[in-house]
Amino acid sequence: MKVLDVLGVRVEMPTNHPIVLLRERDGVRYLPIWIGAAEATAIAYAQQGVVPPRPLTHDLLRTVIEDTGHTLTRVRITSLEDGVFHAVLVIDGGPEAGGTDVDSRSSDAIALALRAGAEICADEELLAEAGVEMAEPEEDEVEKFKEFLDQVSADDFDLEEGS
Repeated sequence: MKVLDVLGVRVEMPTNHPIVLLRERDGVRYLPIWIGAAEATAIAYAQQGVVPPRPLTHDLLRTVIEDTGHTLTRVRITSLEDGVFHAVLVIDGGPEAGGTDVDSRSSDAIALALRAGAEICADEELLAEAGVEMAEPEEDEVEKFKEFLDQVSADDFDLEEGS
């Protein structure tokens, strides 16, 4: 399992599709995931610390998990099938620890992990399949993200929207 950090959300041009970019914490690979507009907003709000006047769906789910005495331990991005990323919410350590795993869309899982302070991770095999390695080292992560998005399109990965 490799831990991933969320670098941010941007809109890919010229298609206007939102994308969330994850980076391998102790590595050089990036995992671009095309997502829906609502999920992009939810992820951006969580990263910016925006607190809406009423809970959004991801806030509600976090509250339900916590108020019922459980913990979102981590989120695993598990697979890429037909251009769609799949994820699992690992609650209370997962089945091996007496907890449970819950299937999720990757974008919802990321939005929830950011709110709950849970780590996001992916298997080495998935990163090998769908990860992108950035060749030149950059000092500023935001600049890396912008340059990457300026040079990449959904066609480069043969992925479909709907993760």
